[in-house]
Amino acid sequence: MKTKKTFLLFLIVLFCSIPHLVDAQEKHYFQTDFSKEEFEQRRSKIYDEIGNNAIALLQGSSGNGNFGIFRQSNNFYYLCGLEAAHSYLLLNGKNRKSTLYLTHRDEGKERGEGKTLSAEDADLVKQLTGIDEVKSIEFLSSDLLRTGLIRPPAPLLYLQLSPAENGTDSRDELLAAQAAISSDPWDGQPSKEAELKLKINQRFPQFTIVDLSPIIDSMRLIKSDKEVEIIRKATQIAGLAIIEAMRSTKEGVYEFQLDAAAKYIFYLNGARGDGYASIIGGGTNAYMGHYFRKTDVLKDGDLVLMDYAPDYNYYTSDVTRIWPVNGKYNEEQRMVYNFIVAYRDALFKYIKPGVTSNEVLDRAAKDMKLYLEDKTFANLSHLKAVEKALLFRGHFQHPVGMAVHDVGNVHNVPLQPGMVFTIDPMIWIHEEKLYIRIEDVVVVTPEGAENLSAFVPSSIEDVERTIQENGLVQFREPTLNPIKK
Repeated sequence: MKTKKTFLLFLIVLFCSIPHLVDAQEKHYFQTDFSKEEFEQRRSKIYDEIGNNAIALLQGSSGNGNFGIFRQSNNFYYLCGLEAAHSYLLLNGKNRKSTLYLTHRDEGKERGEGKTLSAEDADLVKQLTGIDEVKSIEFLSSDLLRTGLIRPPAPLLYLQLSPAENGTDSRDELLAAQAAISSDPWDGQPSKEAELKLKINQRFPQFTIVDLSPIIDSMRLIKSDKEVEIIRKATQIAGLAIIEAMRSTKEGVYEFQLDAAAKYIFYLNGARGDGYASIIGGGTNAYMGHYFRKTDVLKDGDLVLMDYAPDYNYYTSDVTRIWPVNGKYNEEQRMVYNFIVAYRDALFKYIKPGVTSNEVLDRAAKDMKLYLEDKTFANLSHLKAVEKALLFRGHFQHPVGMAVHDVGNVHNVPLQPGMVFTIDPMIWIHEEKLYIRIEDVVVVTPEGAENLSAFVPSSIEDVERTIQENGLVQFREPTLNPIKK
């Protein structure tokens, strides 16, 4: 009798919970930053570029195979906003129609993680993305066949041949990594893009394959108003994180503790995590441009450099500041630091639509040559460093957007409204192994330029005042030894 009652109670609980389980499985997630009309406009530009006798195929991310949150590859997200693993997007220039190919619904996985948009959600996916057709992945081969292989000539097939960005990576780093893999005789695995190209060649040799990457690169170079809004938010979060690190800086604090303070600000403000690994170097560690270990203690008399930004809604930023560990720049530090800030301001003065990076650099260098006329530096090595800076072309840096080293080119081309890049004046004092720079994010506007990171302290007075404030690290002292019971 007791067994029957227990079983009956189990059935009641089970049936009562089913509606909630169904509700949980039906609650879908889809991005809210961009309208489906904006995605449609982007896909329309692809059709215009590839022409009416071509198709384009994009492969989405496969996922990371661990407990991390899935992140779609940047170009795939850029064209439809869908975050589902093992997805493909076919853009047909002949009829200007788009098709998404998705995996089937995994009910077991959804019970543990929540709903993932799949082939069974075709109507919903079309409504959210503006895509014309949604099919399951097994239809991709037959649809490729029907694009023109039955009745030649075959259309051109555009594939993304450059490596796909999937998170805290940029194309330059991905290409370098692939080169290292290729040179390893015990590895030597081809890239995912090379694998897809090989499979297409083997299964459909009629296609002539063309690289789609340059087309999307040129599109991503010019940001829409909505993209600028997201980058502005990412920059605000980056700036707040650096400010918190300034407040937390004291002699005896570790580099990794400044990283921890910054990460708290990232997550507190809705970021997914890092836009790239933080660069936080005290003293001569800053001399290494991409120093990432963050294991050393900060020392009195040293400067500490921090370069960090979050991954916020598939966009990032790139902000750098350098400040004194003890809270006060000494006279030697003040001279070279003020030179860097003045150079930053001189560069921003000449950024506007129609000018080139070389014109901006040349005009700013003339201003800085005048700036140096009445300045006296502590020693010859400092003077030599600032004089070399007048000839250096790297102060005008790289695009920023979905990747920290974003795609597209801003060097020696006429600047256009919507371009976003960094201004990064820097000097090396090799004799002392010092590397001093600050970095700000600029968006070109119809009237000129806006410094998105202007609120982050850069003047000596503002930096020193910020360091005197209480920081997170001091509020909750770290426990480096095992906790005693």
